[in-house]
Amino acid sequence: MIWQFASRYFRAKKSTNAINIIAWVSVVAIGVGAGALIVILSVFNGFEGLVKSLYSSFYPSVKVSPVTGKTILLSPAQLKQIAAVKGVAHYSAVIEEKAVMQFGEEKTIATLKGVDSHYNEVTRVKEKVVRGHFDTGDENAYRAVLGIELESALGVDVERSMVPVDVYVPRRSAGGLLPNEALNSSYLYPAGAFAIQQEFNSKYVITNIDFMRKLLELGPNEMSALEIATANGTEDIVLKHRLEQLLGPQFKVQTRYEQNQALYAIMQTEKWAVYVILSFILIIAAFNMIGSLSMLVIEKQKDITILKAMGARQQLIMKIFLAEGLIIAGIGAGLGFGLGALVCWIQQQFGVIKLEGASFLVDAYPVSMHPMDFVLVSITIIVIGIGASWYPARRASMLGIELKAT
Repeated sequence: MIWQFASRYFRAKKSTNAINIIAWVSVVAIGVGAGALIVILSVFNGFEGLVKSLYSSFYPSVKVSPVTGKTILLSPAQLKQIAAVKGVAHYSAVIEEKAVMQFGEEKTIATLKGVDSHYNEVTRVKEKVVRGHFDTGDENAYRAVLGIELESALGVDVERSMVPVDVYVPRRSAGGLLPNEALNSSYLYPAGAFAIQQEFNSKYVITNIDFMRKLLELGPNEMSALEIATANGTEDIVLKHRLEQLLGPQFKVQTRYEQNQALYAIMQTEKWAVYVILSFILIIAAFNMIGSLSMLVIEKQKDITILKAMGARQQLIMKIFLAEGLIIAGIGAGLGFGLGALVCWIQQQFGVIKLEGASFLVDAYPVSMHPMDFVLVSITIIVIGIGASWYPARRASMLGIELKAT
C-alpha cells in the first residue's frame, strides 16, 4: 500500500506544474550524478588495470629478499625446499646493483639486473621486447637487454651496434683511493630493448646473473632476491605465508601488491577522493528532492488529513513520502546507470575519447566496469534519497487533522 500511494503521487498530475518540473529535475540531476560516478570510477578501474598489468610484467607474484643488507644466501637444498612448496610454479634468482654505463662519450646511471635461465618463466619482460631480442648471453659473451629510454640515453642501437657498453660498479672489497682500485669494470653487448613503463624503461638493464656475480664478487649461492611465480589457483598472499613459515624471519617475503604498496595505495586514494567529490553532485540533487517533496506535502495536505481521519498512523504517512523520495532516486539511478554503462561501452568498443600525446601505451582512455561500483553508487543514492526525504516526510507525518465543512 505504501508504494502504491507513493507511485500514484509521483505519476498524478499536480495542481501546480512546478512540482512536476522540480521532481523531474531531481530525477535528471540524480541520473547525471550516478552516470558520472559510474563513468569516472570505470575510467579509474581501467587505468588501475592497465598499471597493474604493466607492473605485473616486471614484478614477480612473490619476492624473497633480505630483511637487512643487499644479498641473501640460499643453498641448493633450500631452493629445493622452496620449489616443493605448494603453489610455487617457478622461481628465478636475481642480482641487482646500480652501475655507471658508458657508450662512447655518453654516460648514465642504471640498475643492472642479473637473471638466470628461469627468469622468463617468472616475469613477462621477454614479451615486452620491442627492438632486438631477449638474450643475456653466456660466459663467451655476456649480453644486455636495456629499457628503451636507456637505449636512447646512451645512444645505443641494439639492432645494429656490435660495440659493447662499458659497465662500472663499486668494488665490494675496495681498499684504495684510485678509480681502478675502487671500481670493478666490464662490458656488455646490447641485444635488445624492452618497453614496459617509464620507470623501468629508463632504469633497468637485464643481463646474465653469472656476469653480475663476477662483477660484484659474489658467491655461487648469493643473490639479491628470489622471484617466484605462483601456480594457477593459488593466491599470492597464501603462498607468502607458506614461504614465511619455511624460511623464517631472516627473509622478507612480499606479494606483488606489497612490492608496489605505495603505488596501489595512491591509486585507491585518488579513486575514493574522486568518488567523494562527485557524490556532491548527488547531494546537490538532494536539495531539489527536498523542495519537490515539500511542495508535494503542501499539495497533498487534504489527502494526508483524510488518511489520518481513517486511522493512518504517523509512521505510515512518513513511510509514504520516504517511498516517494526513493522512487525519485530510483528512477534517477536507473537512468544514470543506463547512461553511464552506454558511455563506457562506447568507449570500450570505439575508443572515442583519445589520450593526448604519443607516449602512452594505449590510444584511448581505458574503461572497465565493475559490478561493485554499481552497488556502491546504489547504496550512496539510497542513503542520500532517504536523507533528502526525511524532513518532508517528517513534516507530512506531523500535520494535524483539519477537515473543513464545504
